[in-house]
Amino acid sequence: QVQLVESGGGLVQPGGSLRLSCAASGSIGSIAAMGWYRQAPGKEREVVATITSGRTTKYADSVNGRFTISRDNAKNTVYLQMNSLKPEDTAVYYCNANVYVWGMGKYDYWGQGTQVTVSS
Repeated sequence: QVQLVESGGGLVQPGGSLRLSCAASGSIGSIAAMGWYRQAPGKEREVVATITSGRTTKYADSVNGRFTISRDNAKNTVYLQMNSLKPEDTAVYYCNANVYVWGMGKYDYWGQGTQVTVSS
């Protein structure tokens, strides 16, 4: 099995920065796409940013220019650098990874979520 463990959430003032990390561990053969999603209270989960194994990135319009996704393939870790945070960025942030599991095939895995609150 594969586990994704997130860290780095917290409370920050508007205009501030946070860096989220998500490390994958377990029976990992390879990881294709990785990404960050978020879910605010009363809203559906939405994609924030994704990155392929070749480091091609995509961003939601609402975060483009403020957030940067990156990954360290040697550490099976994906990061989300969040700058110029706004109150509307408040949500639970989840990481996702599309993993080839040895002897089993490809599966999608999710982290447990980390709360990001932007408030003065």
